[in-house]
Parts: sequence; C-alpha cells; structure tokens
Amino acid sequence: MTGDELQDLWSRTSGQLRNLLNEDIYDRWIAGIMPLRAEGTTLTLGVSNDIFCDWLSNNYRELIADTLSNVTGRGYKIEFEGGHEFAPVSVVPPAPAAGKRATPAQTSRKQTAEQESSTSASPYNRHFTFDTFVIGDSNRFAYAAASAVAKAPGRAYNPLFIHGATALGKTHLLQAVAHDTSQRKKRARVEYLTSEEFTNQFIDALSSRTLPKFRRHLRSVDVLLIDDMQFFTGKEQLQEEFFHTFNTLFNNHKQIIMTSDRPPHEISGLEKRLVSRFEWGLTTEVMPPNIETRMAILKKKQEGHSIVLGDDVLFFIASHIKSNIRRLEGALIQLVSYSSISGETITRERAAQLLQPLLEEEGSSSLTIQDIQRAVAEHYDIRLADMTSKRRPQNIAFPRQVAMYLARTLTNESLPRIADSFSRNHATVMHGVSLVSERMQNDSDIRNTIGKLERRLKVQ
Repeated sequence: MTGDELQDLWSRTSGQLRNLLNEDIYDRWIAGIMPLRAEGTTLTLGVSNDIFCDWLSNNYRELIADTLSNVTGRGYKIEFEGGHEFAPVSVVPPAPAAGKRATPAQTSRKQTAEQESSTSASPYNRHFTFDTFVIGDSNRFAYAAASAVAKAPGRAYNPLFIHGATALGKTHLLQAVAHDTSQRKKRARVEYLTSEEFTNQFIDALSSRTLPKFRRHLRSVDVLLIDDMQFFTGKEQLQEEFFHTFNTLFNNHKQIIMTSDRPPHEISGLEKRLVSRFEWGLTTEVMPPNIETRMAILKKKQEGHSIVLGDDVLFFIASHIKSNIRRLEGALIQLVSYSSISGETITRERAAQLLQPLLEEEGSSSLTIQDIQRAVAEHYDIRLADMTSKRRPQNIAFPRQVAMYLARTLTNESLPRIADSFSRNHATVMHGVSLVSERMQNDSDIRNTIGKLERRLKVQ
C-alpha cells in the first residue's frame, strides 16, 4: 500500500469515527493519530507517547478495527506505536470573552490554576447536604459512616468505600461530607472528583507536562472524594497514579472516600493491590429504598414546591417507582409542573395517565443485562460466555451487538455499565447499537427477529 493510499484509508476511517464519537473524545484521542504502515492485515498507527498507546489499546482498539473493517470490507489488526509527535488538539472550555476561544496556552494556564486553587468556592451541589438526605433502613449505616467521617476526617473510617446501584444517594453522601467538612474546618482542603474528572485532569497534566503540579495538588488535600471508581477498570497507568496518591494520603492520615456501583472485590480490571487498600477501612452498601423511605423522600422533595400533592398520589408514585431515587424525583416534578401550568388538581387516576411512559419504563427496569444476554444467546444458538469473550467471528459478533442494542433500549443501565457487562468499552457499545439500528432499517428479517426478542423479554 502506497503512502497516499494509506492516508486515504485512514482519512475515510477517521471520518466514520468522527461521526460515531462525540467531538471531545474525537479531538482528544483520534484527531492526532498518524497512519504509519499497513503490513498484510496489520495497520500500525502512530501516537505521541505510551500513555496514548495504552489508552487507545484499552478503550478504542476494537472500535477502530470494526470501523476500518466497514471501510475496507476486510479484517485488520490494529497496533499503536508511540514516539510520533503531532500537534495535540486541546479540549477548549467555554470562552471567557464573547465570540472568542481560549488559546491552548490559556487553557493550560486555566487548568493549572484550577488544580492549584482551593475548594473554598464550594463547587458542590448545594442540595446535597446531610440535612436534605432522607435516612431509611436501606442507607442508615452508610449515612452514619459518612457523617462520622465528616466530623473526624482521617480518624473515623479511612478509607470509606460506599457502593450501590445508580441513583441511590452515593453522590449525595459524598458531597454532603464535602459540605460538612468545609463548614467545620474552613481551612480544610477538600477535593471532590468524578472518576472521569480525575482521568481528564491526569491526561491533561501529562499533555501539558504539569504532572508534578497535579500530584502536589491531590496529595496535599485533607479529604479526597472520588465518585464512580468502577470506571478506573483496565486503565493501568491511571491506577498506578491513584495507587501512589492513595498511599501518600493514607500515610499522612488524610481522609479518602470512594463510591462505586459494586464492592471493590467485584470491580473487574482493578489491580489487587488497590482492591486490598480499598478494603482497609469500611465498606458499606446503599440499597434501594423501601416504600416508607420512598414516601419520606417524596414528602421531603415536595417541600420546595408551591404545589402539594395528596398522600394518595405520593403513595401511588412510591408504590410504582422503586428502581432509584432519581426516577422517583422525576415523577414528582412532572406532576407538580403539570399541575402548576394547567391549574388542575392531580388525582391518583390522573397521575397514572401522566406517568404512563415512566411507569412502563419502570416495569422494564427489572429486566437485567444478563437476562438479555441469555435470551439472545439461546436464540442465535451460541454460548452465553460468547457475550463477553474476545472472539469476533460474525456468527458471534452480530448477536453480541444485538444484545447490546437490546440492553440499551430495554434497560436503564448506563453505557459504561452495559459496556462492562460485555467486557467492552462504551464506544464499542455505541458502535454496536448504531450498527444494529441501521441494519434494522434496511433488513426486515433482522427487524422481525429483534421485535420477537423484545416481546419475549418484555413478557419475561
């Protein structure tokens, strides 16, 4: 393959990747890739350093290979090679001046300044405090542990690890600790980060060569709070960085609090030494609230509204929406908003009509990704283990993509959670869902098959 042919091949492939990925991800990871050589069925792509090699290998290798296969009609193995300098594309935040964009240098200075600043400006959600947290049997112990940590950071439970399904109050507790600690100790340095924010700051520090400042900032805080630790899976260099940060803070008797959708030992792709450290302190679970707690949450939430719904309506909501607190609050807001705009008094019957789409979604939320994988595997006569295997022949790859599509459309699970259930990354799931949607439009047999699977799963 000549140099021009190679450039043309990569141009067409990267063009499709641009359509599949959001602008931020494409600019950060794909835009700077250089096609180096094609040898047989192996395409080698050049990136600036080993960090990019590892990240792309762990997160986007399969997506690039699949996209390349769509372009060429043949399978390729993708390899990455570091040491090929290119002008990196910075992710530019909203411009400070109207109509103007910050330069990369301004962006770098702003990020550095943010990393070195204290949290005195209270960047936390003002509604996520201990006073607004509704306590029930499902979360009482987690609340008590978080409250104790806020009163005596570094001494009560260190580290504190809170796990549970999505939208059950983990982030609320995490930020409540941040609020309470900042109020009790005005000079305390408190840092709250989602796993994505931690990752982005780490990558930005590498790109801008400010890694020492990034480390000094995080390792000098009094309280470090990290949300959604499950997204550290498979990211070896990120785990290495966090391992040393954890050790420094722990040895200096600084408080560490983490949340995840599962306990440490169940997070696949997490180094054993990290799992061991996460379990040094206290691990506690937040579970779905019972009906009494759901009623208490609804009553607490409607205190901020001028419209007050009757207890029978609140009981109807609490009885039918059980999966998570976020959906519970959404139902309340929908009814209150409708009543405020229309002037209509909401009855139980009217609530059932207005919330019908939400109630149908709630009914399907009991369906699990494992249920879907099992049903699809049985239909296509493949092994259940093939849903998570690395094998990619067409007779396995397409059923796997069908299962991804059904998981995305029939459950309320997040893309990262679906990806984890298939031992893939979220970009691969996005690609699979898009591919199945496209084939359903053009192939009536596939459309009928997926319709049959949907009906079977909904009945189940």
